[in-house]
Amino acid sequence: MNKHAAGFTLIELVVVIVLLGILAATALPKFINLGGDARVSVMQAVGGSMASANNMVYAKAVTANQTGATGSVTVNGSAVATVYGFAKDATELAKVMDLDAKIVSGSACGGGADLCIYHSGAATGTTTCYVKYAAAAGAATPPVYTQTLSNCD
Repeated sequence: MNKHAAGFTLIELVVVIVLLGILAATALPKFINLGGDARVSVMQAVGGSMASANNMVYAKAVTANQTGATGSVTVNGSAVATVYGFAKDATELAKVMDLDAKIVSGSACGGGADLCIYHSGAATGTTTCYVKYAAAAGAATPPVYTQTLSNCD
């Protein structure tokens, strides 16, 4: 009596494994950079949050008549130093934001005295994945938010 073996032969298993390997090799590059894309999106959101929080600081400064060259307002229990009604720097602005901010300055922030909030998960460090905050330079010159997102991988 001849019994038929149930199951797969060794050649069938090898063919299936090779096909799965080829599929994985072609699909993997499409998913490899999702972390970098996510960090870029996070930093874009941080830039928007900075502007929104600073508008809130400005609104408080206007109501408290603190729109001069120096001033201070209290937002959510935190005293925030202001310049022309806006937050004096990124450190003051981070007090208002619900953010565990990593703040750097100088060459790590594209040079200058301005402060930046950067993504600490970027593999290349602070010099390529940050949002720079430049305080208001005058009553008619609002703050500037510059996003540098060239390499957030």
